[in-house]
Amino acid sequence: MSFPPAETATSSRRSDRMVALLAILRDRQEVQLRELADLLGASAATIRRDVAALADQGLLIRTHGGARSAGVGAELPVNLRDGRHRRAKEAIARAAVSELPVGKHAIALTGGTTTAEVLRALHHRRDLTIVTNSVGIALEAANQGQQRVLIAGGILRPSSLELVGSLAESTFKQINVGTAIVGCDGLSIEGGLTTHDDVEAATNHTMIERAPRIIAVADGSKIGRVTLARLADVGDIDLLVTDDTADPEQIEGIRARGVQVKTVQAPRE
Repeated sequence: MSFPPAETATSSRRSDRMVALLAILRDRQEVQLRELADLLGASAATIRRDVAALADQGLLIRTHGGARSAGVGAELPVNLRDGRHRRAKEAIARAAVSELPVGKHAIALTGGTTTAEVLRALHHRRDLTIVTNSVGIALEAANQGQQRVLIAGGILRPSSLELVGSLAESTFKQINVGTAIVGCDGLSIEGGLTTHDDVEAATNHTMIERAPRIIAVADGSKIGRVTLARLADVGDIDLLVTDDTADPEQIEGIRARGVQVKTVQAPRE
């Protein structure tokens, strides 16, 4: 689905503002609405609507005249992730696509905004089989005109729009793919590739097991970060594509684990 440019810009601004609001609460735990409005350069009415929407999703707690953090580790819903580091993700996606072989090839894509950019960068390819457990990616692939799309069934996770669980894992066990392109919520030397949900991690791990080549795509903000559930060890990755804002010590350590790292320049947002 496409949006008029003005609507897209408005949606992106709201997404960025909500993400910034949550970041303030992570740092300060509780803030009054008036102060949030000043910090974010928005009206009190706008901030009140944002706080109500985020509270409905369990991402913060409304208080009398303000908002309080819902605790560490809360997962952003996919609609709020779309506007974050968008241009860096586009550059990462183009670099990842350049690593795919010419000709017929089967690729597996996990859910996530960076893998969605990978799919968009594949708009010129009509010789691929795309396997995914992401409802969003499957729909976009169909709208893009991809002719061979396989979507694994399972239980829908509303925050990520991924289908997970034993049914999805069973689908992945019956197929072979050439390359798995994997997004994550965190990637570090110690933690490996991690995500917020253990069932999602298990499903994506099964996907990874079916591919002889693993490409991890993660913007610099994810490098060095560890979230709840591990979906793969660093040593399982063949290639990491990230941007030049990533922690250099982490990148050096990842390379020391035998992983090829391709770093793109992060465009200014």
